[in-house]
Amino acid sequence: MIEFVGVEKTYGNGTRALRDVNIRIETGEFVFIVGSSGAGKSTLLKLIMCEEKPTVGSVIINGYDLSAIKRREIPMLRRSMGVVFQDFRLIPSMTVYDNVAFALRVTNASVREIRRKVPKIIGLMGLGQKLKAYPDELSGGEQQRVALARALVNNPSLIIADEPTGNIDPELSFEILELLDEINKLGATVIMVTHELGLVEQFHKRVISIENGQVAYDRPGEPAWEAGAAADAEMGGGEDEVE
Repeated sequence: MIEFVGVEKTYGNGTRALRDVNIRIETGEFVFIVGSSGAGKSTLLKLIMCEEKPTVGSVIINGYDLSAIKRREIPMLRRSMGVVFQDFRLIPSMTVYDNVAFALRVTNASVREIRRKVPKIIGLMGLGQKLKAYPDELSGGEQQRVALARALVNNPSLIIADEPTGNIDPELSFEILELLDEINKLGATVIMVTHELGLVEQFHKRVISIENGQVAYDRPGEPAWEAGAAADAEMGGGEDEVE
């Protein structure tokens, strides 16, 4: 569970990034965060990832109040998170296998665990034949799949995706969203920041819009059966009315 209670964030240069933000995200939700550039979306993510602390208010994640969290507790909290970025952030001198394995090595995972988990998660991303390839030998969509594999290999309960489709084409963007949707259905909480509203509308999830540092609107997602019915209606698949 993630909760923002009366959160404000003002940076040292006087920039007021967030103002009186109140949000509650339940475990297992899939939430899109949308808004224009500079609206406060990145600050929201930085607070969740413990990269910043709120100036006013509380950010609570899985029982941790991030305003009072001890430095030694932060690494443990971050291990429950998997993060996917727009620019992939793969290490160019490492193979696909080693880029994903790196996320386990920093947690002191055993060699046996690494050898068991890494090929499996890469295979799930459809990249089983690319284990020895380097990032510059992959397409943008393949690189993002590697980044997603790296975010998932520790089996995190929370996935944070920061504009993950920003550098790939629309067809691949839809595939990445489908993967995130499947991960969510397995129980992970997914928070995705995006500016691609057309993509957002296809998935019928909860949408939180941030503008000028405030929540402009918070639209709940549709139940799966309602989303399916809406899609059928758009395609003319609904039943004819009885006169």
